[in-house]
Amino acid sequence: MDRTWKLSEVSAHNTQESCWIVLHGKVYDITSFVSKHPGGRSILLQNAGQDASAAFDSVHPIEILEEHLTPDQSLGKIDIKDAGTEQSTHVLQSAQETPSPSPLLPLTSMLSLAEIESYAMQRLSPKAISYYVSATDDEITKAANGQIYRSILLRPRVFVDCTECSLETSILGNKVGMPICVSPAAMARLAHPAGEAGIARACSKLRALQIISKNASMSPPAIVSAGPDAVFAWQLYVLKDTAATERTLAQIRKIPQIKFIVLTLDAPFPGKREADERFKMAEVAGGAAPQLWGTESALTWRKTLDWLCRHTSLPIVLKGVQTHEDAYAATLFPSVKGIILSNHGGRALDTAPPPIQVLLEIRKFCPQVLDTIDVLVDGGIKRGTDVVKALALGAKGVGIGRAALYGLSVGGEEGVERVLKILADETMTAMRLLGVKSISELGARHINTTALTSRLFDGPSGLEEIERDLRSKL
Repeated sequence: MDRTWKLSEVSAHNTQESCWIVLHGKVYDITSFVSKHPGGRSILLQNAGQDASAAFDSVHPIEILEEHLTPDQSLGKIDIKDAGTEQSTHVLQSAQETPSPSPLLPLTSMLSLAEIESYAMQRLSPKAISYYVSATDDEITKAANGQIYRSILLRPRVFVDCTECSLETSILGNKVGMPICVSPAAMARLAHPAGEAGIARACSKLRALQIISKNASMSPPAIVSAGPDAVFAWQLYVLKDTAATERTLAQIRKIPQIKFIVLTLDAPFPGKREADERFKMAEVAGGAAPQLWGTESALTWRKTLDWLCRHTSLPIVLKGVQTHEDAYAATLFPSVKGIILSNHGGRALDTAPPPIQVLLEIRKFCPQVLDTIDVLVDGGIKRGTDVVKALALGAKGVGIGRAALYGLSVGGEEGVERVLKILADETMTAMRLLGVKSISELGARHINTTALTSRLFDGPSGLEEIERDLRSKL
């Protein structure tokens, strides 16, 4: 029988050396986890010895406890007389202080993603802004992700019947209503209480794909149940605690709505996101940021994919491919059905190439990749013309991350829907003006990329070396 604790007993364990916490009526000893917490030890110590349910729920699903804590860390339950009393006030108070927003226009009056972003900046908390907006070092890659599209010109054709136009397509064999998906974006509840479920409901209305973040603020079952007509994938980070990752994969196997696994590879170490770090420094009261990055840094092609195939039968998509060599390497592994060209939104290595440049280099060095696996582009999409340019270069779809969170912040579910509809409408307009009726008709003849030729990698392809190194291990 579980022991029952008084809150006064729990409150005595409020230091890094002995740190207990109450979550939803249960008492946990998290002492060994304090130094490993991805969000830093400070917030845990601020809530130590208290009922931290409200603070926890603002950024985490309850199921995450099963991943990070062992059964012996559950000490019992809190006395029912104390349950819900004296809730911790440390719900990241500075995170709750939002700027004084100007009155919102009706969502239908917001005409661009840039306009929605400007309203989001007035409504998001300082913590949310520092987390969502920040990028690495001088943020050169973040800016380049979007700027590069301006150097690609469209080639409209005339005397083409463009009355009918459809955005329907398929991604990894899953039919979707549009080639625009919501990329994995963590902690959506920082933007709006509807969180990832609000994103799912918006995707469901438009039959779009949502890739659920590994660090979502809601559980995968709660998210997929909110979007019956959406298509879902799930993002995987392999943690240093491999057993914890395996427990999570076991949970994902029970969710039939999840159609493929997106293994994220572009952040084995954290980038230096100065805005985010500055906020955390100001927030620190009882300790510094954790010493260890929680993501496993020793992943390799054969070892990791063999391990993952033992724990899932779902198709695997590799997210974070940033060179044509790695795109080609992905095609050598039958379990890999797709790749996402991404530099983590400019949040990993600054001055890494924009995804659309990587796509151009794939076309230059190994175009067969586009016929072998599905290639998606994630990063820098601001207009429907950007979508069309990526598709014309061979991408099966594009992803948006920050834009979905900005839409969520200004209008919840309806805000995300507005973001997707703006992009969808702009994409259809561009297709019609190009003389295109369907996604499959888009091709290289519709674009001019000459201005980017000098930016492409001009060294050897390196494909022979990849063949030699990887095929010998298969």
